[in-house]
Amino acid sequence: MEMPLFPLNVVLFPGMFLPLHIFEPRYREMVEHCVETKSPFGVALIRDGQEVGDAATPCEIGTAARIAKVQRMPDGRMNISTVGTQRFRIESVDYSRAYAVAQVRHYPIVNAATQSAGELMQRVRPKVYTYMEMLEKATQQKLNLNRQLPQDPKMLAFMVAIALQVNNEDKQALLELPGIPDMLAREQRLLSREIMFIQHMLDTQSEIQTMNMGPTGYIFPN
Repeated sequence: MEMPLFPLNVVLFPGMFLPLHIFEPRYREMVEHCVETKSPFGVALIRDGQEVGDAATPCEIGTAARIAKVQRMPDGRMNISTVGTQRFRIESVDYSRAYAVAQVRHYPIVNAATQSAGELMQRVRPKVYTYMEMLEKATQQKLNLNRQLPQDPKMLAFMVAIALQVNNEDKQALLELPGIPDMLAREQRLLSREIMFIQHMLDTQSEIQTMNMGPTGYIFPN
């Protein structure tokens, strides 16, 4: 299957909303093609290179993006709203056109309805609640988070993957996992790690705030 390719410094998951500002002529052309043909384009994390300029080398696994809305500007730039649909694996990339076009094949999710997926979902759910509560404490803001977590293992796995505040390397590793039990098991470890990190950060802040810092508010070395 042939698909226009948009390498980005972001990992797109199925079900994830992704707004994009399109300003480069090659990607304006790509968006016009996708709108006219009512076809998606592929988003893949950049493995080597930059978003702007020469063609970047993408990671092998990406996600198709469906264009939901296009806002055109007088100078030709566009703001588009997209949503991730399904994963794909890149088999080859043609860089001879204005924008990259990849030969891809569907990379389906497996084992979404197995017993292990259900058991892992029950372990992950309480960690998600704890993680969200600690994020609110760390940011000192009431986050606009959906407290009603999905009861479906597949939906929960992708929701957690989208919500996790981790680096692109961790997110790409999640995207590349073949099945839902694999994703949930990895997410359980990531949530535990991030909860521990945030708790340490909060404890450290508390220690600093309660420390006797003297009349100037500064600590000076002896």
